[in-house]
Amino acid sequence: MYVCHCFGVTEDQVRGHVADGACTPRQIASACKAGTDCGSCVRRIQALLGRGACPRRELIDRGRPALTSDPVLDEAA
Repeated sequence: MYVCHCFGVTEDQVRGHVADGACTPRQIASACKAGTDCGSCVRRIQALLGRGACPRRELIDRGRPALTSDPVLDEAA
């Protein structure tokens, strides 16, 4: 099923990016552009990411810093 019609990104592709380490909609967008045009798929991407889908997110929720490779996230820290 398509998640992002603008760029033809499927649920399986999003799950693949999650398996490769993407934990946020921004990281998914960096990997495949999903969510960067009209934005109507961002909520679906968030749902696919789910809570606890990323080990780093659990660390963040506990107040521990997470290692990221996203310069935007690194600057915010």
